[in-house]
Amino acid sequence: MATHPAPPRRDRLPRVPADQRRAEILAAALEVFGSRGYHKGGLTEIAERVGITHQGVLHHFGSKEQLLVEVLAYRDALDVQEYENQQPPYGPDLLRHLVDTARRNTQRKGLVQSYAVLSAESVTEGHPAQGSFRDRFTQLRELTADALRASCPVDAMPSDKEIDAAASSILALMDGLQVQWLLDPDKVDMPYAVGLVIDALLERVGSPSRIDNDL
Repeated sequence: MATHPAPPRRDRLPRVPADQRRAEILAAALEVFGSRGYHKGGLTEIAERVGITHQGVLHHFGSKEQLLVEVLAYRDALDVQEYENQQPPYGPDLLRHLVDTARRNTQRKGLVQSYAVLSAESVTEGHPAQGSFRDRFTQLRELTADALRASCPVDAMPSDKEIDAAASSILALMDGLQVQWLLDPDKVDMPYAVGLVIDALLERVGSPSRIDNDL
């Protein structure tokens, strides 16, 4: 009786640990959503970048909406890694950190683009990232306002309205500069501009502190 050779045995690829796979998916999703936006960024493209299937992405995150929420948390975690002891600095040190962040952002265009695209999209009705960005801005305003208060003399403390407006202005400046820089990086010096405006606002609210911005 004729015999047929057995088909060659396929060696199984080593199984990637779940935590590692999730991290790979988050990094790929951050790139895809950042370059194409949430609505145009597809799970299939994200899956292909990681080397898995569309269903493989859903296995780890359940839905595209949940993936976006976790992508935003992942991006924030990258920022937290820059803090000493994983805690944000306080007072003038936080304001200097904002300048340092603007400086570091000039070396990570993809991350800046992801933030700019997703934050702009989040204002549309029903966008799954709207709550995440609202909470993020609330926290950043509070941290920045506290930093400004800590930089002011106790006996000449500005009103809450003035401090809150200054904090909102700093965050608006940083976000607006990022868009300008993405469009024309050779014409926009983000860290210089952020330091310049923070110093002007510190002077406006009566603080003797100044940012060392190598002016």
